[in-house]
Amino acid sequence: MKNTKRIGILTAGGDAPGLNAAIRAVGKTAIGGHGWEVVGFLRGFTGLIEDQFLNLDARMLSGILTAGGTILGTSRVKVNRVDTEAGERDMRDEIVATYQRHHLDALVCIGGGGTHKNALRLAEKGLKIVTLPKTIDNDVACTDDTIGFDTAIGIATEALDRLHSTAHSHHRIIVAEIMGHRAGWLTLGAGIAGGADVILIPEIPYDVRKVAAAINRRSKGGSRFSIVAVAEGAMSVEHANKLVAAVKEKTSASNGAARARAKRKLRAIYGNHAGNTMRLATQLESLTHLEARVTILGYVQRGGTPSCSDRLLATRLGATAVEMIRRKRFGVMIASDGDDVKPVPIAKVAGNLKSVPLDHRWIESGRRVDTSFGD
Repeated sequence: MKNTKRIGILTAGGDAPGLNAAIRAVGKTAIGGHGWEVVGFLRGFTGLIEDQFLNLDARMLSGILTAGGTILGTSRVKVNRVDTEAGERDMRDEIVATYQRHHLDALVCIGGGGTHKNALRLAEKGLKIVTLPKTIDNDVACTDDTIGFDTAIGIATEALDRLHSTAHSHHRIIVAEIMGHRAGWLTLGAGIAGGADVILIPEIPYDVRKVAAAINRRSKGGSRFSIVAVAEGAMSVEHANKLVAAVKEKTSASNGAARARAKRKLRAIYGNHAGNTMRLATQLESLTHLEARVTILGYVQRGGTPSCSDRLLATRLGATAVEMIRRKRFGVMIASDGDDVKPVPIAKVAGNLKSVPLDHRWIESGRRVDTSFGD
């Protein structure tokens, strides 16, 4: 059996601080440590489909450790459902052809939930895959930490610190929307570290009246302001109940027409959810008779120089990925496990979400310092 000589690498999904550090770790370990060749595919899985690539060398990897974003670019596609001029197509055979054309011995995919679903679909086609977990949401299953989370939580915390400065000057409510559609790790961690008075996350549906009551208690106690940290995926109890009912309707649908109706209802619920933070602010103004201002942090949380922790994590995971390839250990994600790393089958990761447990120590600590979670 020949030694692995040529590997591919791509970054997919949303960008995150630390991606370049991971690319560098994989490239330097493979090229400098083993003398392998490394092919970087551009714009995620799109690069594999369209055979857009560049050959990485030591010169290209130099100086990228501290750079945000990704030198390879990224995109969001489902490899089995790609929009083309001829309609939606399964492009896995095209990807297999690209893999074989480049005589690859393995492919490293760096990404979050969607990336791991794609990686599993390609592994089922016979490709030798190793993945690294990346997302600022920290919601990838089976790993303690994901590349990008530490930097993003630092940025969100700093934003809350700055909002405290202006909030002190006015008797008002400051509502800060933080990223996190399905999991509240980023909002929860930044909210506690940034001293938010109310933290609203997807895992804990909130009662707006209880949120208002918590703010009113602060006002009566002499506090001139309140900071509300809300995840973009946080929802009220009423909204959550509608969502649960719609999901049950879709699951129990007996025919295609019923499923289509349920899907339309789900889309309507999610569409109505899009402006939830603004609605929340309006509701709080009405219930508290205080002025509310909304700050949406948005993509600023994804940008900038990666933190020390993210650089260390990316380097550890990237170097270990190459070691797994050397050992011919494929179909695994390199997971963070305390101070160590370990391989986890991609099949255990794909399709699963790491949400915040309701008994998590962060939530417990927040409650102890009188943080309201709206429940």
